[in-house]
Amino acid sequence: MNGSKRSPKSSLSSFEQDDDVILEDTDHESTDETHKHEQSPHPHVHSEESLRKLVNRLSRIEGHIRGIKTMVQQNSPCPDVLLQIAAVRGALDRVARIVLDEHLTECIARAAEEGNIDVEIEQLKAALDRFLP
Repeated sequence: MNGSKRSPKSSLSSFEQDDDVILEDTDHESTDETHKHEQSPHPHVHSEESLRKLVNRLSRIEGHIRGIKTMVQQNSPCPDVLLQIAAVRGALDRVARIVLDEHLTECIARAAEEGNIDVEIEQLKAALDRFLP
């Protein structure tokens, strides 16, 4: 990875900008999307805008990962590759925070209103146990 071919460095700020860029998405038929989990006591319904923002961020991360793959294929210097990997990690952490925040404000709040918060809290704890190091 220390060859003479160097790829241009990616701008890290692209992960922090353009949260509101709208992606064309033909899979959404309504303003809310429901994704079902086998054990969930209620359907998880999120706004189309929220889903669009998350998909947009994940698409940028996906492109950044392809850029890292290209850097490796071009024998870019290891420190440059590690820097880009750190940027992707940070971006994934920001996506996770958004998902967690939305889960707390939407799903947990809804479960509290419906009277099944205990099940939802246990599922969240189990997910956090797998997610956190």
